Amino acid sequence: MARTEARKDVVIVGLGWTGAIMGMELAQEGLEVLALERGPDRYTVPDFRYPDVIDELKYGIRMGFMQKPRNSTVTIRRSLQETALPYRKLGSFLPGDGVGGAGIHWNGQNWRAMENEFTLRSYVEDNFGAEIIPEDMTIQDWGVTYAELEPHFDRFEHVLGISGQAGNVNGQIIEGGNPFEAPRSRDFPLPPLPNTYDSVLFAEAARAMGYHPFPRPAANASAAWTNEYGMQLGPCNFCGFCERYGCLNYSKASPQTCILDALRRMPNFSYRTNSEVLRVDLAEDRQTATGVTYWDEDAQEEVFQPADIVLLCAYQLHNVHLMLLSGIGEPYNPATGEGVTGKNYAYQMNGGTTLFFKDKIFNPFVASGANGLSMDDFAINQIDFAAEGFIGGSYITAGVANGQPIRGIGLPSGTASWGEEWKTAIGDWYGRSMSIGSHGSNMSYRDCYLDLDPTYTDRHGRPLMRMTFNWKPNDIRMTQFMRSKIEPIAESMNPDLWQSSYKREGAQYDVRPYQTTHNVGGAIMGDDPNTSAVNRYLQAWGQHNVFSIGASAFPQNIQYNPTGVVGALAYWAADAIRKDYLPNPRPLV
Repeated sequence: MARTEARKDVVIVGLGWTGAIMGMELAQEGLEVLALERGPDRYTVPDFRYPDVIDELKYGIRMGFMQKPRNSTVTIRRSLQETALPYRKLGSFLPGDGVGGAGIHWNGQNWRAMENEFTLRSYVEDNFGAEIIPEDMTIQDWGVTYAELEPHFDRFEHVLGISGQAGNVNGQIIEGGNPFEAPRSRDFPLPPLPNTYDSVLFAEAARAMGYHPFPRPAANASAAWTNEYGMQLGPCNFCGFCERYGCLNYSKASPQTCILDALRRMPNFSYRTNSEVLRVDLAEDRQTATGVTYWDEDAQEEVFQPADIVLLCAYQLHNVHLMLLSGIGEPYNPATGEGVTGKNYAYQMNGGTTLFFKDKIFNPFVASGANGLSMDDFAINQIDFAAEGFIGGSYITAGVANGQPIRGIGLPSGTASWGEEWKTAIGDWYGRSMSIGSHGSNMSYRDCYLDLDPTYTDRHGRPLMRMTFNWKPNDIRMTQFMRSKIEPIAESMNPDLWQSSYKREGAQYDVRPYQTTHNVGGAIMGDDPNTSAVNRYLQAWGQHNVFSIGASAFPQNIQYNPTGVVGALAYWAADAIRKDYLPNPRPLV
């Protein structure tokens, strides 16, 4: 029989970005808040201390800050006809492990979604006609607008100390910023990062072709910053160890640097590590949650934690898995299109062109995770979908992220992967290449979804979650369109060699190479309980004291990295809970 702990007002599942935000917001209300984290505790010191944390083999290759598939994984298939198999070796995406989650090892690219991405289906139908939407595409409006989220985007950016250059402040277009972005109420808290040589060359070529490059918004601090919680960040020293690493310099925004040390000081907040939540427990009538049951790894026993409010703040895949295991929302059925939990899983469509120069030297160790210059001239609000034959968009960017010698070396295609030829190529080309990348949207489809696997179980005997996903012609047309825009820029820069990598017609999803950790959907938000798992405040339709916070709420994937939207949604939901739900607990819609 499970051990039972004392009741809490709020129990939070997962202590990454969303868990830290929700913990702080509700602890400030005076509630007794408990967070449960399946992994270990992590602090900037000693976990990110120099020189230990810049061990590329341990963290970059062996992925020391990532969840191990032997402890937590999914099964994956590409069609309804395939048999799903377990994701046994990390490749395509890299969920974080421990306190801070993926907020530890991200690069720091922090974007706001385009205004019309929140009303995508309406935007397409109103501007291009419903007939251009493929029959199997299941894109939806979010149920919330950019204008409603703008104050929460602004707050998240100032908590993180984002470096950037505004392009549209209250409708006024600002020189040097992104002229295509939605209006913001004020500028970024910090000025943009310095430009690296590759991004300067890209920007010069882009401007010569009439495009509008701007500094990429970065959660790598360009100067000292103190946020509303009294947390301090120092200026980035461009060490080149952002992606897959914790920041040794208190410069990259993470839950540790921005929230957690302040949250830990709150007397009414506590957290338990090595505590894997197994299910959300529902009342007999299934109308509310009574708490959660978790596995205490240290005591080797199940524990029931009663709580008045349950907040699912784990990684997107885990939020959906818990909802499916707990019977929160009807499981989605791709054959009938009915059900909501697991619906509209989506990923990200990326591509890029690498340029090699014999007469130019780029110092790849003068790098930060989100430095660089980008352009939105082919963003989702700048494309005639009817004329081009696809729905979606992409930002285009250049900027050195790292110079790590094992995984950060660009070599011409056809080069041997080991031996004398490989060594010679490294001598010839290390520090002499740069890339122009496309980071694009990914639409949702009827047969791309998440459910419980009928065959494989985890160490607790629970069904693993099954992912059904493959690339679709719409998104491949989008990335090939971006290729047609990027390659002329690359050619105009007169490299000695250049090569491109974009998915072509007939491409199949491959889990082996890393692509992004931008998994979204499965517990999507909306204004209709028949087509969404949570309402516009991220509250479960069937259990009003359960909220699912994070990228699981995206009805399809935006063209940007999702963290900025995840943070804004967390503050949006927290605001609704504080002001509307706590005085009168009930369905908010």
